[in-house]
Order: sequence, then C-alpha cells, then structure tokens
Amino acid sequence: MTVAIFNTSEVQDFLKLASGMTQKGGNPRTKTIVHRILSDLFKAIEDLDITSDEYWAGIAYLNQLGARSEAGLLSPGLGLDRYFDMRMDAEDAAIGIVNGTPRTIEGPLYVAGAPVAQGFARLDDGSDTAGKTLIMHGTVFDASGKPAAGATVEVWHANTKGFYSHFDPTGEQKPFNMRRTIVTDAQGRYKFQSIVPVGYGCPPDGPTQALLNQIGRHGNRPAHIHFFVSADGHRKLTTQINIDGDPLVNDDFAYATREGLVPPLVERKDAASIKANGLSAPFAEIEFDITLSALVDGVDNQLVDRPRMAA
Repeated sequence: MTVAIFNTSEVQDFLKLASGMTQKGGNPRTKTIVHRILSDLFKAIEDLDITSDEYWAGIAYLNQLGARSEAGLLSPGLGLDRYFDMRMDAEDAAIGIVNGTPRTIEGPLYVAGAPVAQGFARLDDGSDTAGKTLIMHGTVFDASGKPAAGATVEVWHANTKGFYSHFDPTGEQKPFNMRRTIVTDAQGRYKFQSIVPVGYGCPPDGPTQALLNQIGRHGNRPAHIHFFVSADGHRKLTTQINIDGDPLVNDDFAYATREGLVPPLVERKDAASIKANGLSAPFAEIEFDITLSALVDGVDNQLVDRPRMAA
C-alpha cells in the first residue's frame, strides 16, 4: 500500500533534525546541501514507492563503487560532469563571454607533475609498438586573438589498450608515459609526437558498467586526448579532442564530444612531410589551435578545485 507522509510536519521536522538544521555547530552550507539531498531522496522514496530491499541494494552499490574507486567514472557516465559544463556555458552567456575553444569534461585520470618541455615534447616512450605515430600541433591564442607565448599546455591520453599511465592495470607503462606539460614558444606554438590513442570502456565487471547495464547504456568512449591550457591573465581551459573517424565520436558514454573538438586527422605519407618531422615512416597529423578566455574581474571564476592524483 502506498502512503504519503513526506509533507507532514513530522517528516519535515525530522529532515531538519537529520541535516543538522536545529544544531548550532557545523557548516551552514553543508547543512543546506544535506537537507536538500535528503529531502529529494525522501520524496523519491515516496513518489516511486522505493522498497527497503531496493534502498539497501543501493547502499550496497555505493559501497562497491567506493571500493572500486569508480565514483569519478560514474559521474561523467551519468552526465553530471557535462551538466556542470552546461552551467558554466550558461554563466558565460549571461555575462557575455564567448569562448573560442569549447570546454569539456576533465575526466578522472589526470596526474599532476608531468615533465615540462619547451615548445615540443615526445609524449610516448616508444614501448607501445602497436601505436601509429601521431604529430599534433597548434597555436594557443589569447582572448584578443594574439599568440600566447609561454602558455602551458598539459596533455595526456591513453595507449592502444585504452589504459593511462599511473592507472594501467597491466603495469606496463612507466610513470608519465603519454603525459607532458608543453610551454608554448614565442609564437604561441606547441607540438608533440606520440601515438594515436584508442578509446576505452568501463571495467566490464565494475559497478559503473553494472548500473549502465541496468539503464540499457554502453560504457565506451571514443579515442580522445585531454588538455589543460593556462596563460597569465586568462582562465584555465579544460578540454579534450576526439579522434576523427572513431565510430563512437558522437556516442561517448561520458558526453564529452562537442562541436569544434573533433579536428581532422590527416594521414601523411609523402616523403617531404615525413622528413620534415624527423620520421622514417608515414604518420597521422592533427592541427588544433586553442583560444583562451580572459579572467573575469581579475579572477578565474570557473576554476575547479577537485581531488587529483599527483606524482
């Protein structure tokens, strides 16, 4: 039998008690957030007639999610990361800011402390022999459209098995493989050599994929390359590009694909291009220019402070 008690004074008073609203100590902001989340959950239990069995299955699921350290994977999979980007886009629109290069989600696999290179970097260490050589380059522009000399371009991506260094379950990759920070030259240019990455899927036996199975969704990402781009007087840009031609480029379980973030991948087979890049065989090339946005009243109003791995 369905009963409706949510709107009673007894339940509403209990929500205030459970969220600490009646106590003097604690953090007021935390109390407000907990009160809202508890209220929404109580209301969902009533509206959907969620059973005790279903609720405790959910608690067990959260324990599994934490034990596998997959909360950062489930978050983009359920569109939460994309929703924050949508809100930031709306905030920019409201104050008249136009972003040259679109932002998109960070993902959970960044590692701080990558080696720094000036202008050019070799990202991969050559151990992934299945990878096709990639040359990627472009210019970072400031908010006025001028090349941004001395900007930092942090870049990271997966290998041909879809694994990132520091998170590779095979243990095959050395620290900071396919991770670098490149400082742009006097003309604002960056360039790197690496291999063309492949996409990855959620661990098939993990809790993220288990939930996606329940809602009829896959857990796969197209091949992509991540970027943090920073320059004095500008907001830090978090973005990533998808590899053109990947069959999942418009079906990313993490909802990171955006217009302007799928630059062409060009196959270079001519001798002149091969020689100009110091190579001995054909390679793939991506050109990707980046335009930053200025600080807002002197501050980065959308800088995200979140737990990140450092090595």
